[in-house]
Amino acid sequence: MRVPPISDLIIFENENLFIINKPPFVSSLDEREGGGMSIIRLAKQYVPDAQVCHRLDKETSGALIIAKNPATYRFIAMQFEKRQIRKTYHAIVEGTHEFNQLSIDLPIINLGKGNVAISKSEGKTALTIFNSLKYYKHYTLVECAPVTGRMHQIRIHLATQRACIAGDDMYGGSPVYLSQMKRKYRLSSHEEELPIIKRFALHAYQVSLHIAQKEQITVTAPYPKDFAILIKLLDKFDTL
Repeated sequence: MRVPPISDLIIFENENLFIINKPPFVSSLDEREGGGMSIIRLAKQYVPDAQVCHRLDKETSGALIIAKNPATYRFIAMQFEKRQIRKTYHAIVEGTHEFNQLSIDLPIINLGKGNVAISKSEGKTALTIFNSLKYYKHYTLVECAPVTGRMHQIRIHLATQRACIAGDDMYGGSPVYLSQMKRKYRLSSHEEELPIIKRFALHAYQVSLHIAQKEQITVTAPYPKDFAILIKLLDKFDTL
């Protein structure tokens, strides 16, 4: 996959930081196995002292804050520590779910090697607020607001509500196929149907933070092409 230069991804920038709309399938930090291009490497090509202020899962797209200097990195880190930064994600989940300020407060334990679990005895505090935005026959568009920042927090919290994110096989989600919703959908005998979206349907839609002691901003990251296409097809073929 070709990753565009970081300058093409920027949705906000000032002298101290920039926020990008991270494409899916690109790691925030370098992967241990070497892997492909990462956001941190792209960012350092743009600003040598750049530091990624938080992580998004490799498959997750959306708003990611990058500091241009150590002082700003510490300023952002302090806001995260005090839970002053508000992040909002959009997810497409399986089933129809009426979430109205649903608060899920279930501790998460990091088991290592990219695995986490709910553990009330050993886990660290994890809190997410969920609101349903749009209902379909077989899916729901959900707004997810993590108060804490544990690994896979939104994904595992939704799974506990039997609202698995579409395409998230790690937590019980299944791929979305056009044949499931479009009547009279036909493939020729030698064709294999591909999922509408080739990842789990989670996007970091918005972030609010202080860029100075008395100046706060809210930045919105537009849906990437694959997420937008999924919404468009649900609007067309899976309406209630």
